[in-house]
Amino acid sequence: MQIHELVIEMKLLERRLTLYEEKYGVLSEDFYAALMSGKLARYDEFDESRADFSRWKGIYETWLRRKQAYTAQLQHHQVAESLRFQPAY
Repeated sequence: MQIHELVIEMKLLERRLTLYEEKYGVLSEDFYAALMSGKLARYDEFDESRADFSRWKGIYETWLRRKQAYTAQLQHHQVAESLRFQPAY
């Protein structure tokens, strides 16, 4: 994926993450840390939160992978070389 494609996909993922952040009142980073450390196990008995948490986790992990790919590509390219002059959509 090219840098501009990563940016577009990350922004789309961020929009989806925002819905969960607003619904549950915490940022995705904090949710993910709590989930991975087992601090949200008491919510497993609720179907809605269990399903939401599974989707939220997946979206956040995808965002993290895209962010890592973006960062890695920027290490090999100058920002000035990566700028686009036309919208990607």
